[in-house]
Amino acid sequence: MSAATDSPTHHGEKGRYIGRGLPRPGAKRLLAGRGRYTDDVSLPRMLHAAFLRSPYAHARLGAIDVSEAAGMPGVHRVLTGADFSAICTPWVGTLSHFKGMRSAPQLPLPLEKVVWAGQPVVMVVAETRAEAEDALEAIQVEFEELEAVVDLDAARAADAPRIDADAPDNVLFRTRIESGSTAEAFAEADSVAVDLRFGRHTAVTMEPRTTLADFDPSEERLTVHQSTQTPYQFQDLYARHFGLSEARVRVIAPDVGGSFGMKLHVYHEDMAVVGASLLLRRPVKFTADRMEAFASDIHARDHRVRARLAFAPDGTLTAIEVDDVTGVGPFSAYPRTSAVEGNQVVRLIGAPYRLTDYRADLTVVAQNKVQMSQYRAVGHPIACAVTERLVDLAADRLGLDPFEIRRRNYVTDDMYPHTTPSGYRFEKLSLATCLSRLHDLMDYPRLRAEQAALREKGVHRGIGIATYVEITNPTPAFYGVGGAHISAQDGCVLKLTPAGEVQCAISITEQGQGSEAIVGQIVAEGLGVDRDCIRVLTGDTETTPSGGATWACRGAGIGGETALQASRKLKRRILEIAAAILQAEAGALDIREGAVTNADGTPRMTLKELANLAYYRSDLLPPDVSPALTVAHHFAPRGYPFAFTNGIHGSLVEVDAETGFVTLLKHWVVEDCGRVINPLLVDEQIRGGVVQGLGAAFFEECRYGETGQLLNGSMTDYLVPMACEMPDIVITHVETPTGDTELGAKGVGEAGTAAASGAALNAVNDALRPLGASVSQLPMTPERILRALDVI
Repeated sequence: MSAATDSPTHHGEKGRYIGRGLPRPGAKRLLAGRGRYTDDVSLPRMLHAAFLRSPYAHARLGAIDVSEAAGMPGVHRVLTGADFSAICTPWVGTLSHFKGMRSAPQLPLPLEKVVWAGQPVVMVVAETRAEAEDALEAIQVEFEELEAVVDLDAARAADAPRIDADAPDNVLFRTRIESGSTAEAFAEADSVAVDLRFGRHTAVTMEPRTTLADFDPSEERLTVHQSTQTPYQFQDLYARHFGLSEARVRVIAPDVGGSFGMKLHVYHEDMAVVGASLLLRRPVKFTADRMEAFASDIHARDHRVRARLAFAPDGTLTAIEVDDVTGVGPFSAYPRTSAVEGNQVVRLIGAPYRLTDYRADLTVVAQNKVQMSQYRAVGHPIACAVTERLVDLAADRLGLDPFEIRRRNYVTDDMYPHTTPSGYRFEKLSLATCLSRLHDLMDYPRLRAEQAALREKGVHRGIGIATYVEITNPTPAFYGVGGAHISAQDGCVLKLTPAGEVQCAISITEQGQGSEAIVGQIVAEGLGVDRDCIRVLTGDTETTPSGGATWACRGAGIGGETALQASRKLKRRILEIAAAILQAEAGALDIREGAVTNADGTPRMTLKELANLAYYRSDLLPPDVSPALTVAHHFAPRGYPFAFTNGIHGSLVEVDAETGFVTLLKHWVVEDCGRVINPLLVDEQIRGGVVQGLGAAFFEECRYGETGQLLNGSMTDYLVPMACEMPDIVITHVETPTGDTELGAKGVGEAGTAAASGAALNAVNDALRPLGASVSQLPMTPERILRALDVI
């Protein structure tokens, strides 16, 4: 059902819509065929969208009455699911290599029922956001409330209400990984077990999601300005699902104010905004406010993991068994799926250790909650916390120090390349080196002595450590093999301009992590010019080469290698031209400080002089020397399916046994991301990640009621870590470059998050151990700590 108050041809507007482009009001335009300018042309102004959202977590849709809303001031169109189903093909969040996975088809707006509280149901497009929101109040929707599926265990029950009526149950995906014989290992050894719960949380980025779609009917061209990490992915999706030519779809992703994986996924509002622009032939914009972000941005980490670890009397770890159940919302996110997080959990558990016997079961279930999918360090914090809690429990059972049991069981340097029981293959890690470095960095013996002295005075401090292994530099083995149109390669185009400066267009994107700074640094070093001479362009499918963009810590490792090789290509071109001009051998020349020099550094000519000759006096060059000063390079890793980084965190906390409050005293990180390109950016990436990891450990949780209502969906009730609550974070590095690239860089964006919560979990439990208590649920709130202490 829909209502319209203007037509796509813009009759009744002042002037006429001629050609393309959106000049500022009052700008002069040349009228086609008339040969004169006029001020009497007003092109279509941008419209604003707002969404009526479901108040129910699970309900059938009845009649929708939009007649009153359609006639309200400023309203141009009121759209429902039927309007979009006619122009947009459904999408399904599955990957073919996740055998047996299924998920319900999705459309921009629902046709028959709603499946989470906050799901957009009706879209109003108006002159202003305020007018659109006013019109929402006039829409009448009949809902028939259904029983909501909220709890993980209840979702799996045989008699649970079906979220997808066409499915036999609420299980979207199951898989088992098995290596060796865990039954025999546990029959012959002692063991410890955990039952850990991980609370949902969400990204809370500084900049909420924003989409502005502008369809130009004169050229059948769609331009979308979007706060996304992956403009090329969305170019493909918009073209395919709306039946457009990909060459006529342009996605522009400017510097994005934070993403952390949250802005990788297709959201219903994105598709609705694009569809509305196609229907109205007008620019349409939607920006989620903070309340909408909590009710629609993807959540992460909703897991319950039961696991046990077998070990010999000498402390040798022998086997792990895992059962991970994760709730992902009513359907799987598209196009990367909501099964990836759980899959990485079960494949990374036990990764640093010499295990031969391993069994893991993963169950991905649907719930009437906000969809869940990839968020910073996808699955890593859960795998790390489970593994490292088990290792600490085994050490306690055996009377071993936490450092010692790890030292005895790490994969050793002579074992590489090493394949884990779950199938991941490591080129080379630095586990033992990082362990020793952390021991020294923490001044561990002093901390233990201080801890013992304070316990005599009733002060409960805890020391926790946690080792992580992190996936970076993904090849097509991540998504391509599953049929997703998600690139594993990156492209870079370098151009020496006539002014002697360098323009670099590259396919990785910027969300505040320093991608452009890193690329500019690599190109400057590769060419031999000052960094200030490099202009880096990112985030525009029209002006940059296609590629994978920025996710999974691939920016420096893949994008950086692309930039390095492109800079070497351009340097060879420059020196070839210079050799012809100077009548010298190219091998005897170099580029230093922006000038072509002899090998000994003697300047011969500036790059500006060379560029001027190549662009304007190419007749002076020999016929066999091209004047071209633009090069392109594309790169995709072809060695290991992934590059793996590693490291270890240490955490020092103090627990108040009377209030349950935890004071974070200090946090240490020893990290190995391969070659460190920019130490300052690397350290700040780690610090930011640690803060997010500690947020999950102590503060952040999306809490739901029994009917599927989000109970703390605002900044008033949802706690994020503040600067005053964060400890000093001390960082040092080990460098083990990957041999798959000349640059040797892996990735560092998720290293801080991967092990922060695991180290904190072990630290809190170390503080509680003398009191006979332990916590097994994150975040570790004061209430949960007091319950563990039987105080409440």
